[in-house]
Amino acid sequence: MYKLLLVEDDLDYGTVIQQYLGICGFDVTWFSTPEQVINTISKEHFDLAILDIMLPIKDGFTLSKEINAILPTLPFLFLTAKNQNIDRLMGLKLGADDYISKTCDPEELKLRIENILKRTAIPKTEQYVLGSYIFNPVQLKLTHAKETIRLTERERDLLLLLINYNGQVIPREDILQKLWPSADYFNGRSLDVFVTRLRKYLQHDDAISITSIRGIGFDINLAIK
Repeated sequence: MYKLLLVEDDLDYGTVIQQYLGICGFDVTWFSTPEQVINTISKEHFDLAILDIMLPIKDGFTLSKEINAILPTLPFLFLTAKNQNIDRLMGLKLGADDYISKTCDPEELKLRIENILKRTAIPKTEQYVLGSYIFNPVQLKLTHAKETIRLTERERDLLLLLINYNGQVIPREDILQKLWPSADYFNGRSLDVFVTRLRKYLQHDDAISITSIRGIGFDINLAIK
């Protein structure tokens, strides 16, 4: 499940968007003011941010700069009632992946979000350098000078997800929602088994760590080069 950050001060419109995207399978965290946003994104992972421009205290343009300073790879789009060309150009110059009018249909918003996520998702055709390891997701191989490990598809998918959270804390619930059909007790134990396996596979490089944080999740450092 993708996690979206929505910053929208119109309570009626924000409710509609949060509920509709929730029905479509997205996990939407909604703030009506920008004050709590910076503190939240430094602690939680998001896959995309949806920012209104006309916000109280600070506008969406300013907020996007602050978010980008913390998470430069986080894709974001502006959802706004301001349709002047100068505003659209400003939004795109700030690096927005899209600039959408509030008059658009919710289904169109969903499709645009999905298109952005497709473009920004980690491709499984790449080869990753994790410290002294080479990780090939397509071939299901994790290679080190001392050994080559053939991964299962679940192990591959878990490692790809952890790569996306490198340098951050990933909540257990995020992993379970994305890789397991439900977040029950037995799947939670299964997750622990898979994390233990990955630690064992990556044991030849001391710079790599997957550290458990009790009651929260895992602190990820994969020494990505």
